[in-house]
Amino acid sequence: MPASAFDFHLPPDRIAQHPARPRDAARLLHVTGEGLHDRAVGDLPGLLRPGDILVANDTRVIPAQLEGHRGAARIGITLDRPLPDGSWHALARNARRLRPGDAIAFAGGLNAIVHRRDPDGGVVLSFDCAGERFAAALRHAGALALPPYIARPAGPEPADAQDYQTVFAVHAGAVAAPTAGLHFTPALLEALEAAGISRATVTLHVGAGTFLPLRDEKLETHRLHSERGVIPPAAATAINAARAAGGRVVAVGTTSLRLLETATDDQGQVHPFDGDTDIFIRPGHVFRSADLLMTNFHLPRSSLFVLVCAFAGTQRMRDAYAHAIAAGYRFYSYGDATLLERA
Repeated sequence: MPASAFDFHLPPDRIAQHPARPRDAARLLHVTGEGLHDRAVGDLPGLLRPGDILVANDTRVIPAQLEGHRGAARIGITLDRPLPDGSWHALARNARRLRPGDAIAFAGGLNAIVHRRDPDGGVVLSFDCAGERFAAALRHAGALALPPYIARPAGPEPADAQDYQTVFAVHAGAVAAPTAGLHFTPALLEALEAAGISRATVTLHVGAGTFLPLRDEKLETHRLHSERGVIPPAAATAINAARAAGGRVVAVGTTSLRLLETATDDQGQVHPFDGDTDIFIRPGHVFRSADLLMTNFHLPRSSLFVLVCAFAGTQRMRDAYAHAIAAGYRFYSYGDATLLERA
């Protein structure tokens, strides 16, 4: 199936510029085999069953947008993903000006050396500090790398620092938020727990590549950037136990689903995982890990829209998106959500 089959027209006024307040007041389109049902995120405790388990991404968004100088040349850097040796893969404006060994100076005394340039146009940087010192330097020198469709001509607003972080956020390293998690509040989590729905967290550090459109017309030749992921043993055990007891696995976000599919065997057992994944889920993929997927509305001609079509059915998702556009749902990172039953 060509990439053009996953294109659609979205009126610009459907793109959310700020989240719903409170977060769980966002609308929720429940997509089932029987049809489309207009709900709210706050209805989740009644839409799920006792014994189900939510699997959420607990990555924390970092201020990944940096402006630096290599001599007199101005260099824009967006951190993409941490590498096992402590260096960072990054996307760079004016990357062709950079050579291995070049030094880049950022605000607040943060410095980096270009380790190498990659064929994908990115660069690998080694910074002069790590751990909490690096985190503090980023807070001083960096800015949130908000998606380009969120209009912030003067840069991120003060509220974005909280709005673009999920209630699950613990492990710093994401460039972009796992946006399905943005809808949850402490009150909603308490209501889900009271309804007998358990929760496990995994970590996938979302990279800058999440915003990139499908460049190849053939889906088979498209490649995703790698992202770092961790499924702790305790999370794998909890997910497997819930399924063995008859509960359903509810992936909160495409990031959680991609990580689960990376680490689940043909018998449906989730295994602990610590590594990189570049899994690209397309129609025809046999899902082994999740029974439901909660996710936001995605960009046309994107790997994420392809994923939801693979999960719930291409025609069903085309119908769902057409309904959402006509019914005034809000799209993308700060927008409304869907709850998809697997086709």
